[in-house]
Amino acid sequence: MALQGLRLAQRANGVSLLHGEVSRGMFAGLWPGFDPADVPITSITNGVHAPTWVAREIRDLAGTGSGIEPINGAEGWETIANTSDEHLWSVKRQLREQLIAMTRGRLRDSWLARGAAVAELGWIDSVLDPDILTIGFARRVPSYKRLTLMLRDKDRLRALLLDPERPIQLVVAGKSHPADDGGKRLIQELVEFADSADVRHRIVFLPNYDMTMATLLYPGCDVWLNNPIRPLEASGTSGMKAALNGALNLSILDGWWDEWFDGENGWAIPTADGVEDHDRRDDIEADALYGLIEKAVAATFYDVDESRLPRRWIGMVRHTLRTLGPKVLSTRMVREYVLRLYLPAGSSSREMEASGFALAREVCAWKQRERSQWPLLRVDHVEADGVGDSVSLGTPITVRAFVSLGELTPDDVLVQAVYGRVDADDRFIAPRHAAMQQAESFEPGGWEYRLTLPLEQNGPFGYTVRILPHHAGLAAPEEMGLQVLPTVTVGA
Repeated sequence: MALQGLRLAQRANGVSLLHGEVSRGMFAGLWPGFDPADVPITSITNGVHAPTWVAREIRDLAGTGSGIEPINGAEGWETIANTSDEHLWSVKRQLREQLIAMTRGRLRDSWLARGAAVAELGWIDSVLDPDILTIGFARRVPSYKRLTLMLRDKDRLRALLLDPERPIQLVVAGKSHPADDGGKRLIQELVEFADSADVRHRIVFLPNYDMTMATLLYPGCDVWLNNPIRPLEASGTSGMKAALNGALNLSILDGWWDEWFDGENGWAIPTADGVEDHDRRDDIEADALYGLIEKAVAATFYDVDESRLPRRWIGMVRHTLRTLGPKVLSTRMVREYVLRLYLPAGSSSREMEASGFALAREVCAWKQRERSQWPLLRVDHVEADGVGDSVSLGTPITVRAFVSLGELTPDDVLVQAVYGRVDADDRFIAPRHAAMQQAESFEPGGWEYRLTLPLEQNGPFGYTVRILPHHAGLAAPEEMGLQVLPTVTVGA
């Protein structure tokens, strides 16, 4: 289905910057000869519906009775972020209390459903504490989400939960597909640990995760945990919902977090990229997770002043609300889809359909001719003026390309210069592209193109030339998967 969609659709996108990059690599085979970066798959990062997920107590910080409009734009989040430390911290504690009340009720129902007697469940009244650092984790339970990564070293997790000075508490919710036996085993392992008498007041598993539960879980957590195997998370949105409620993210740099983590809105769990042994990778990343919680997350949460306020923590919450609030909104996402994809697609559709599909017929015939002539195209020679053993920053370099177009005309092609910094193996580092200008014809079917490039960076510099199809009916010059490169290395 993915291959069919990419063949039939004129535009395609991933749902985060990293997902777009991964997708270009995955499907590069459909555009043979192109670098993955040139594969015409863009990205628009997911967003979430703020009115659904933002707690009323957070929304009211933008102005009591102001409705949903302020949280759909940047100004509302600026107002929320400007709330005083005392009031913001009081609201977060109130939301923690609501989460705890819901958790105790759900936990009691769960134990009763498992056959426990009411008389056995008095301990549930002391489960969780509104003054303890609360970490949330909730989602579907496919293996790549790694529900049980936190259990890799149970003794170390137990020590974090029961730390006498800086304890943490975990609220975990999940749901596996009825046919997913692996997911069920992960949940069973977590439940067995959470049932242990010495930690059951500090770690809770809530079954049958649903939206009602989520609307209290996201606001009530101080930290949102996400530890997928990178880069298997396309976007992820749970951390966005938590951030809109003043939670800090503690996550693997995957999906949306890889794009918007800035060092002040949470923490990035180091990854063991390149380690092929899955158990060793999990061990390494779990160890990094424990270390972050102990030395950074808990240390910041419990670093309070004489007013018993964690000023540094509150500052990170305020920064999260101010900077992530406007970014993670579905209104921003929809705006991007409309402006970057839907409007251009609609315009293209109308142009193709006009006058009895005249343009569609023209493009179809043009593509047939383009493909038939393409094997005859060549980049015969590329040369440059202004290139010597030593070139100063800002020096203009004029690149000239001599190409053979067979029976095609310059209107049928785009001749591009590809240029930029190169590594020790003369491979481009983030290459740039610029259209070259047709200069003159030097023989039947032969054309000279020119372009002057400014040398904008120090260091090794390279350039080459390529020919691509060109027509107003194409969404991108790479669309047809055709290009012509020089048969020999050009400039470096």
